[in-house]
Amino acid sequence: MTKNDLAEQVARRNGLSTSQARQVLETTIDVVSDELAAGGEVSLAGFGKFSVSHRAARLGRNPSTGATINIAASNAPKFSAASALKKRLNP
Repeated sequence: MTKNDLAEQVARRNGLSTSQARQVLETTIDVVSDELAAGGEVSLAGFGKFSVSHRAARLGRNPSTGATINIAASNAPKFSAASALKKRLNP
């Protein structure tokens, strides 16, 4: 399912126009992204929690040359599914 497909489903289920649903979806994604960029987390009851995973700097190897390289520290988005979502996927 693409973002447009999701917007169409939201519009159909809530009696909105597709453009209104797309705007709400875009705003929701922006709000979640902004909160994660600020180092926070977003919890949606019954769905799951979006958070930021901090990866420390480490040494790695270039697979083609075998040379040791430095891998910089980074942040990555993380999603943890709620138990209600897991139960829905595995009845």
